[in-house]
Amino acid sequence: MRRDIDQVVTGNRAIDGAGVNLVRVLGRQTTQAFDPFLMLDAFDSTNPDDYIKGFPWHPHRGIETVTYLVSGHIEHGDSLGNKGDILDGSCQWMTAGSGIMHQEMPLASPRMLGLQLWLNLPRKDKMTPPKYNDIKASDIPEVREQGSVVRVISGQYKDTQGFMEGEHVKMTMLDITLQPGVAFAMPTPMHATVFVYLFAGAGIFGLTGRELEEKRAVLFTKGDEVGFTAGSQGLHAVLCMAKPLSEPIAWGGPIVMNTREELMNAFEELDRGTFIK
Repeated sequence: MRRDIDQVVTGNRAIDGAGVNLVRVLGRQTTQAFDPFLMLDAFDSTNPDDYIKGFPWHPHRGIETVTYLVSGHIEHGDSLGNKGDILDGSCQWMTAGSGIMHQEMPLASPRMLGLQLWLNLPRKDKMTPPKYNDIKASDIPEVREQGSVVRVISGQYKDTQGFMEGEHVKMTMLDITLQPGVAFAMPTPMHATVFVYLFAGAGIFGLTGRELEEKRAVLFTKGDEVGFTAGSQGLHAVLCMAKPLSEPIAWGGPIVMNTREELMNAFEELDRGTFIK
């Protein structure tokens, strides 16, 4: 059964961190429909003033953050002593787990284009030890066919396995570029959550052939296949797919737990200086 359009989300402009201009595409109002995806912040700017103030030191617990850069440069560091850079075509998959303090500081670039996706952790894994997966552009396999390039960041596409899959939530994440008029299709588990975020161009979606332009997230209905076709200007998108957790969510700023008590305990630990395990 081919998936149809469930909903289209355009998001809202927001300022986060120390003054970073972005578009919050997914957030608190979409958690149920997009489960296990909590938040998606998208950014696209050629003006460094929009982002160079960055995201100074802040905590996370109970989630994974997946930062994917099409173009740009972000320096990061954390309370465990890790440091590194996210560059063009690279991805950082951080498991915050039991708790981490980190910062992400974008550097001036010709164009800063990418997204950060928050992936919820299952109840049983909320307090797992923090971990990083730094995925370089050269680590990401590509499937090139007539008029299309699919970069397999995680999961599997056709016979190509991505760099990783996810230890706690097995997510498929594909960077898809289609030339005008080229179609994309792949099988999907019937009950998985599947959505596409359009970086650029436009596509024809759903059973009625609705055309949707860039800077939107398209959530699909349940089904065993997903597909769409690039519009007259071509299409560049990220497809994300994972099975829903169907667990309660208690969300406070950068911390996401299952109960209010767990959430309050996390903030009390921050106050006491016992947050980092």
